[in-house]
Amino acid sequence: MSVLILVLGVSAACCLGFGFVFQQDAAQRAPLSDFLSPRLLLDLVRVPEWLGGIGLMVCGMILGALALAQGEISLVEPLLATNLLFALTLSRYRTKQPLGRQGWAGLALLAGGVTAFIVAGQPQGGNAESDQLRQWLIMGVMVGTAMLLTAYAKASRHRWTVGPVLLGVAAGLLYGVQDALTRVSGQRFDDGGLTHLLTGWQPYAVLVLGVTGLLLVQSAFETAPLRMSLPALTAAQPLAGIVCGVGFLGDQLRTDTAALAWQAAGLAAIVAGIVLLGLHPAMPRAKTRLAVRQPERR
Repeated sequence: MSVLILVLGVSAACCLGFGFVFQQDAAQRAPLSDFLSPRLLLDLVRVPEWLGGIGLMVCGMILGALALAQGEISLVEPLLATNLLFALTLSRYRTKQPLGRQGWAGLALLAGGVTAFIVAGQPQGGNAESDQLRQWLIMGVMVGTAMLLTAYAKASRHRWTVGPVLLGVAAGLLYGVQDALTRVSGQRFDDGGLTHLLTGWQPYAVLVLGVTGLLLVQSAFETAPLRMSLPALTAAQPLAGIVCGVGFLGDQLRTDTAALAWQAAGLAAIVAGIVLLGLHPAMPRAKTRLAVRQPERR
């Protein structure tokens, strides 16, 4: 792994993590009638704090795209998953809450899991496969699962408890596919320039997935504290991205028994670390008004 990819990936994670904290702080004050409605984004665009969070998120996405242009998605995605560390850092600064055993354990698991997966897997390759059926099948499963989770979150009577977790997973799946198509778009630009890029469907799909994922994330932030949605988002995105990378972008991971065991352990440690950090007391809690929200305003 080159130093450039490491710097770009970690810098992207930093911007994303800080941006999520600002976005959630603004989104939780939006009216509940905007839940999963485009009106939510129209309301939030008038909030300076939310715009600042979106600005950081855009910077993170640009840095992530540059990292994806330099390295395999199976390498970049675990680095992006460290955004939760930066979100916790900012939240800890705001709350003055010490890390404690839970925080340090989560940090060690996340950092160790990322290291174990990258060292054991040694991702290589990254050229898009010619099997279009496999590509559409994988993307269809990811997007279809996200749609089902969103529909259940909207219809469930447990919308304010289970819903944010489901929306976080759904957004993570969409963002994983978006990252994969961002890499494909970069390859198209390298092969034929701007004209070749704009004549393909991939950049437009990236835009649609990005806006849809943003709506899901803000709806999750609106209805519950960051600790309920961000861990689910942060865990689902790298897993979806790695599946896309290996499934149709041609990424290659070591497949001997020991390497597969360490990769599985690394991914498990990443997820466990994300959960521990997401549940840390320093992560933002819901404001008091969340407890008195009335169902009739849905």
